[in-house]
Amino acid sequence: MITTINIKNVGIIDNLSIDLNQGFNVLTGETGAGKTLIIDSLGIISGGRFSKEIIRKGETHSYIEACIYMPQSEMAIDGNIIVSREVYTNGRNMCKINGRLVTVSELKDFMNKVIDIHGQNDNQTLLNKNSHIGYLDSFIGNSIQKLKEQYRNLYSKYQEIENLLKSNYGDEKEKQRRLDLLKYQLNEIKIANLKVGEDEKLEEQKRIISNSEKIAENLKISDISLSEQAIDGINEAIRALEKIENIDEKYSKKLSELKCAYYEIQEISRDINDMKEDVYFNEEERNEIETRLDTIFSLKRKYGNSIEEILKYKAELDEEIEKIENVDEYNNKLKKEKKNLEEEMVQLAIKMDKTRKEFAKQLSEKINKELQELEMKNAKFNCNVEFNENKDFNKNGLNNVEFLIATNIGDEEKSLIKIASGGEMSRIMLAIKSVLSEVDKVPVLIFDEIDTGISGKAAKAVGSKIKNIAKNHQVLCVTHLASIAAKGDYNYYISKKVEENRTKTQVKQLNEKETIEEIARIASGDITDVTIEHAIELRKLA
Repeated sequence: MITTINIKNVGIIDNLSIDLNQGFNVLTGETGAGKTLIIDSLGIISGGRFSKEIIRKGETHSYIEACIYMPQSEMAIDGNIIVSREVYTNGRNMCKINGRLVTVSELKDFMNKVIDIHGQNDNQTLLNKNSHIGYLDSFIGNSIQKLKEQYRNLYSKYQEIENLLKSNYGDEKEKQRRLDLLKYQLNEIKIANLKVGEDEKLEEQKRIISNSEKIAENLKISDISLSEQAIDGINEAIRALEKIENIDEKYSKKLSELKCAYYEIQEISRDINDMKEDVYFNEEERNEIETRLDTIFSLKRKYGNSIEEILKYKAELDEEIEKIENVDEYNNKLKKEKKNLEEEMVQLAIKMDKTRKEFAKQLSEKINKELQELEMKNAKFNCNVEFNENKDFNKNGLNNVEFLIATNIGDEEKSLIKIASGGEMSRIMLAIKSVLSEVDKVPVLIFDEIDTGISGKAAKAVGSKIKNIAKNHQVLCVTHLASIAAKGDYNYYISKKVEENRTKTQVKQLNEKETIEEIARIASGDITDVTIEHAIELRKLA
């Protein structure tokens, strides 16, 4: 159960703390005082969506915190679990469970097991067709749970085999498609006959051929400058120094250095002359080089950033092709095992189908009885169970379960979500909850203005049903009807006041005298001796 909820900066709520109790908690009060904001806050802390507009004007964020008493939970500390959510005007979220940061999805998964919120057109689980089979199975109890456990053990193995077959090309068309693609890619790489480093050599040759005229011209200039100018000049300098080398050692030393330079320049001159003779331009060869480089570039774009990576991919292709061509034997074994599992699963699914159809009739009868008591005498509820002949297995077997309703004689059955009347939807929901309340594991039920569109006998019946549900759940209900408010175990009055030109929401838990006065106010709008007597009578009947 929720023991305390703290709300800050939500709409006109400034800073509000509400202590709730086990049983039937009723919220009443002025229109626009903030009753729905309290329910909205519980929706936000349950992982629901929020709008930035809900943040109190002038504030940067809203904060909602709930203390949940769940002593049976492993997460509980001293029996309590603290859940909080902080939302900012910039869209940032901060969700925590017992002080640990969690995602909105994690928060929602946890709170879906704690709170079920019902509004006139809103339900977290009941209007979700996928949850109907869970409701039916909960109603059935142990006789279906044992079958489901056996089935799910087989289903788990079945999924493993399906995944293995998928990864092992168990589908013949997929296998052949993949094999054709791999062989095409392998052949394309083989034909290219790539060599490591050849792209670099080709790029170098391409640069040389493309610049051959420029290279030849400058090599010629270098050759002439060295052979006709530099070498002759150095030779004359050597002969001049030879004439004075015996005069001083320093002249002899420089002569020796100059002779070394002379021999080096001669060597460089010969090399440049050889380079000059090697330079040529061949248009055909350049075209061949460019074609080869285009081929290598195309393969790089498809299979790797370098020749090394392409050749590595080629090896992987060889390996995968060999694997696919030799996988049939292993896959045939898996397919045989899968077929055996399917046969066993079908037998269990048939047993579950028989059990579900039998109990679906009982569930429908009980809910129709509840609808009669809720003044929906012409309504007919049907828990529809269908068997999937196509063997589309899922975790629950081969059944599709959907709650259908015809609200008037002669109407065709429709899904719950297609019911137009808010008053009818409220009572249908209550009828289902009344029957399932003993097996429904969600501990907290919240009804937001569930009395919309009903009055008189229907309103009294709705109040009685909620009171009955509150025996097994904590119930929080926003209402405008005296007959429902009179049945509350704990009544809260929501009001608003203005302080410093700002409106604030207030909550007060009422004592018995105050509860009587509030029931009288709701019933007629005025508190008089007559309305007080009427309120007392309603309270006694409750």
